[in-house]
Amino acid sequence: MMIKIEIKSIFGDVQFAYECEKNTIAKTLEKAVKQHANLSGANLRDADLSHANLKSANLSGALLSGADLYYANLIGADLSHADLRDADLQDADLRSANLRDANLSYADLRSANLRDANLSYADLSNAALYYADLRNANLSDADLSYADFDKRYIQVSCIGSAKRMTTYCFDDDIIWCGCFKGTLQEFEMKVQKTHQNNEQFLKEYNGFINYIKSLK
Repeated sequence: MMIKIEIKSIFGDVQFAYECEKNTIAKTLEKAVKQHANLSGANLRDADLSHANLKSANLSGALLSGADLYYANLIGADLSHADLRDADLQDADLRSANLRDANLSYADLRSANLRDANLSYADLSNAALYYADLRNANLSDADLSYADFDKRYIQVSCIGSAKRMTTYCFDDDIIWCGCFKGTLQEFEMKVQKTHQNNEQFLKEYNGFINYIKSLK
């Protein structure tokens, strides 16, 4: 039986349509990605996309809350500003994906591959991140409050010149602060050099650094 499925934007306009036998939303989306369709702002709420091949998909600003993306291939996908609240991303491959400013609150990212992913300014509050691979991921200004990790993280906000979020991972000895990413020792050296003439910023950063050292 031939089934036609349309992918609509959050505003209701049709972005892509595909018809085939035993069609599914996953097949339609895979076809759209293969044809390099612009799916930014697509309404895919609660969609079953498990095991879908969405490599390099343009899904910026898409509504994917509650979507099933278990084991999906999202390598290099643009998911910036996407709504992924409560999405199932277990074992998903998100290597080099752009998740800048994405809403991933309460998302299930257990065992997801987030290596080299851009998670700057992403909302990861209450997300499940046990055994997720975050090697070389950009966590600058990401919100990790109440997120469930298998590693120890600490965050502090409103310090320094930009009053941004600063994140430190104890297990990997990596700190993210704006465009800076490096070890705690490298960060301390950078702070002393950059803010040597600003007593207030130096005091704020040194206070955070010394607090981290006291917790080790």
